[in-house]
Amino acid sequence: MKSRLAIFLAFSLVSSTLALAAPTNRATAVFAGGCFWCEETAFEGVPGVLAVTSGYTGGHLANPTYEQVSAGGTGHAESVEVAYDPRKISYEKLLDIFWHNVDPLQRDAQFCDHGTQYRSAIFYRDESQRAAAEASKAKLEEEARFKGKIVTEIVPASTFYRAEEYHQDFYRKNPVRYYSYRAGCGRDARLKALWGAAAGGHK
Repeated sequence: MKSRLAIFLAFSLVSSTLALAAPTNRATAVFAGGCFWCEETAFEGVPGVLAVTSGYTGGHLANPTYEQVSAGGTGHAESVEVAYDPRKISYEKLLDIFWHNVDPLQRDAQFCDHGTQYRSAIFYRDESQRAAAEASKAKLEEEARFKGKIVTEIVPASTFYRAEEYHQDFYRKNPVRYYSYRAGCGRDARLKALWGAAAGGHK
């Protein structure tokens, strides 16, 4: 009769093998596209998206505050971390949503907001995300209007710092200010001019 230890070790090995083989049902993608209030709403409610978090990434300062990031100098960009179920939505689909909600021709700015903290960027988590991001950019550049003009960064992901709680789901907490800002910044007008009927926007 096998000892309890041998049975336990065999069971642990099988469990570990199954865990490694099982497909994960949660992955994350990180994007920067100007004001994170508006980037949140681009992904909220999309089937397969589990959560969207506003935050800061791409810089050198640990645990930055909104005031520090918005003042510039931290290297961080206002960003969103999108948690998603890859069985229900692909990373490529998230990239498509991202592109149609940014102005990829605007360097170190997005719409009315200027500064590197508002740059557009794709922060890839692994080689498959990098390859997908580069392929999506290359596909866009097949169009003459985009050829050689896209300035959106495709860079390795670094630590993502969650923004202050009052920024999370801001469009729900302060809809008057949110919609006033969105219209005043000219976001939707520019997206419509760039992408036509395919433009993103608040759902």
